[in-house]
Amino acid sequence: LSDTCQIPGTSSANFTCSASTESSLPNYHMYVFILGQLLLGVGGTPLYTLGTAYIDDSVPKHKSSLYIGIGYAMSLLGPAIGYVLGGQLLNIYIDIQIPERQDRTYTKMDQDDPRWLGAWWIAFLACFFAFWLLMIPFSCFPKHLPGTRRIQAEKISETHNDGSEVLVETKNIGKTFKDFPVALLILLKNPVLMSLIIASSSEALVATGFATFLPKFIENQFGMSSSFSATLGGLVLIPAAALGQIISGILVSKCKMDCKRIINFMIGTCSVALLLNTVFLFAKCGNEPFAGVSETYNGTGMLYNLTAPCNANCSCLHHMYYPVCGRDEVQYFSPCFAGCASHLFNNMKKTYHNCSCIGIPKRKNCSEDFLYEAVPGKCPTQCKFLPLFLTFFFFAVVFTFMAVTPTTVAILRCVPDKQRSFALGVQSVFLRLLGTIPGPILFGVAIDNSCTLWDINERKTKGACWVYDNERMAYLLMGISAACKIITVIFVVMAGCLYKPPSASAALSRKDSEIISAI
Repeated sequence: LSDTCQIPGTSSANFTCSASTESSLPNYHMYVFILGQLLLGVGGTPLYTLGTAYIDDSVPKHKSSLYIGIGYAMSLLGPAIGYVLGGQLLNIYIDIQIPERQDRTYTKMDQDDPRWLGAWWIAFLACFFAFWLLMIPFSCFPKHLPGTRRIQAEKISETHNDGSEVLVETKNIGKTFKDFPVALLILLKNPVLMSLIIASSSEALVATGFATFLPKFIENQFGMSSSFSATLGGLVLIPAAALGQIISGILVSKCKMDCKRIINFMIGTCSVALLLNTVFLFAKCGNEPFAGVSETYNGTGMLYNLTAPCNANCSCLHHMYYPVCGRDEVQYFSPCFAGCASHLFNNMKKTYHNCSCIGIPKRKNCSEDFLYEAVPGKCPTQCKFLPLFLTFFFFAVVFTFMAVTPTTVAILRCVPDKQRSFALGVQSVFLRLLGTIPGPILFGVAIDNSCTLWDINERKTKGACWVYDNERMAYLLMGISAACKIITVIFVVMAGCLYKPPSASAALSRKDSEIISAI
């Protein structure tokens, strides 16, 4: 199957439809991925609920935020390695060996080919063996570290004063499963806790959305390859997130902030992150010229119609996306739609010639003679805002994640000690339901909404998006991010206004009782 213009009757190459090779289990892969994500959630969630409470139990109060911040930062080390190494793995073909065809006109696929699929599955296989090795040291930890009882006796309660603490202590909630509804009701009635949970869920929605689609945003806005975009996204997101969590943990620890001051600190960091979110307004890029999408074929044809008089007799296929860049600096859907009738190989580089749709070069004063009319691949982007975008986005992520550790510490402080792990579990549930699950879905819908050219096969079934409206994509993502951050600021302010620390006498009496029990 040739990718050039084939006028009927002048070539022996015929475009025929092959028999359908669809699998009898079309949704098999989807079910496997869903099961895999379910198992990851079941195995990983206890580490962030029981593990965080375990750290808080085992260290002094003023050092808890530091260790939790370090722990959360280390939990980002895995995604960092995954982004960097995963981006490099995308340079390996999904089947390891690139398939070859016995066709002299066939060009071997490379990373810039839209048909390229990277070997994403290698990372999952490596993590499988790493998980089993980590089970051994985790199983060796005792129920309580040495000195935990003494550390607990020295802590003063900062539980939100709404009467729930008395109820918990009198009923000894948590000893049987029958106490679950009562314990859950107490937490749901805690306005400070619920405000912090909703605020953290709103931030999680933005964080997971960008973690999923930042590489696609960079790829389309700045014309980078998918592998380089994934690597660049990881090098910006992960260090910035880890730095923000460590900095906030150190500040909360060194300043010995109480629950009220921690919430005020969160208001400041979230407000700065909201201001830095405006980077999308200044670092957006327009689309490069695309024939049949953003502009016509030298004044002929219509927008959003790939067929024009110059290629009407070429019998081009709309589902064969193989972009080429013409000497007129305009991108074309394929050599066929560019009207190219022939091709040559120059130093193993394929070039196209006799292209009826490609105009004269725009660089009239350039002394270089064009030895081709089109070359494979997208046209180089003229946008130079990538360094500016990455710089502002880096600091936006830093200030966003500076609120993560203080949020966890504030949740641990505003609930009774016996409900700390349960409170983190409730936060984890809301985080998934309101944040990490709808986040990628909402961002995905927004990105799909900015698509201007879809892959539609012979059956009129919509597939992948070939071309996006860059400005629309930037505005949609900025709108979602700004709306979520405004919600975050509102609920953090509500938490600060609603929080009422326990009276000094109540806190001291609790401390005395714990010292007696420790003795």
